Amino acid sequence: MLRYLLPIILLISACTPSQQPPIDWGESPWPEIRKERISNLLPQAMEAANVDLWIVICRENNNDPIADHIGGENAGGTAAFLFYKDENGFHSRIYSPSGESTALAELKIHDEVIPVERGMSAMEQAADFIKGQNFERIAINSSPNNAQADGLSFTQRKALESALGTGLSSRLVSSEELIYEWLSVKLPAEVEIMTKAAELTAEWELEAYEIIEPGVTTDAEVAAFLKKKMKEYGVKDAWNPSQNPNVNSGADRGHSHATDKVIMPGDVIQTDFGIKLYDRWVSDIQRFAYVLKDGEVEAPEDIQYYWESAREGNRAAFNAMKPGVKGVEVDAAQRELMEENESEYVMWSTGHPVGYVAHDTGPNLGGSQAPSVRPAAQKVLKPGMVFAFDGFHSWPLTDSTYKTISVEEMAVITENGAEFLIAPQEELILID
Repeated sequence: MLRYLLPIILLISACTPSQQPPIDWGESPWPEIRKERISNLLPQAMEAANVDLWIVICRENNNDPIADHIGGENAGGTAAFLFYKDENGFHSRIYSPSGESTALAELKIHDEVIPVERGMSAMEQAADFIKGQNFERIAINSSPNNAQADGLSFTQRKALESALGTGLSSRLVSSEELIYEWLSVKLPAEVEIMTKAAELTAEWELEAYEIIEPGVTTDAEVAAFLKKKMKEYGVKDAWNPSQNPNVNSGADRGHSHATDKVIMPGDVIQTDFGIKLYDRWVSDIQRFAYVLKDGEVEAPEDIQYYWESAREGNRAAFNAMKPGVKGVEVDAAQRELMEENESEYVMWSTGHPVGYVAHDTGPNLGGSQAPSVRPAAQKVLKPGMVFAFDGFHSWPLTDSTYKTISVEEMAVITENGAEFLIAPQEELILID
């Protein structure tokens, strides 16, 4: 049973279906999960990234993208968040404008919150503290590769370097590796929530296929059905609302919106869909169906072969997902099956991390096809990482376009290998 998700209650049980309000999911578990992530996972991430001190500067309106992960989401005036380790262990020390410091301290996620009086500089007071320590590697949120590690503005960096002086400024390093190590691993409670999100996602996709009337229903109408389910349940889109869900019964359209194309007999339908629970954790699941033609009781031999090939590729990727394995190796295992089954080329990576966003921080399951454009494909998988991953099979259509089956499932890495979050799709759904 999900600790944080049950019981689910309706606000007004006597409403008619058309008036029924969204489901009330209760209080978000994020405050307690955030506290545990800071106290347990962040020290491990700093150790793995070889960082002695991490500085995050928060402010109003143009805040750091990592702010709500450390309690800085309500920053007004400039605040300096310091996380560091010394011979006495791991510590957090926050310099916050006095008008906000009381509320920040009440979160009880930091060791010390120091009020900064009006007219004084939190950054300079933090720098004075740092000068009295012996930190060798000081991480700041400045990165060309990861947007979640690139929150420090140019002017903030110049002000910080000025406050620290030349000697300490020479010790500044990017927090890219630190944030990678921290955000890529999810707590068991977070995996439970994503499991619930995946269950709902797959369940609704199957319900959506039940409304299809071949020759009448459009891709956009199937997508609208799923949007309605989201509204009823009070959940949000896992990614760009205009592209979620992507219902595609024609040639490949990649990540795009559902169109008014009418679903016809003989079509293979892809639904790529994800939801966000508690405005925080997301899912990313695909389900595939085939629309039977008159007289058919099963998919034609070629379509069935394409489906089984893609499913086998997905399972090959799943079997390759173990702690210590590089993302590129998972990609290679899936593409080996693609080659054996004579699939056309597919540009997309086999998989990606998923969690706070659909394409989250963590190892990319790609890179085995040249040229590789994702350095994260060389990163290794670790327990607690969650992935959405595909098995592919692509074939040409008569108009020089292509159709791809991409069997996308979600799995978490454990000490012993990968575990599916929910039961994977085993058979191609048939629509009569």
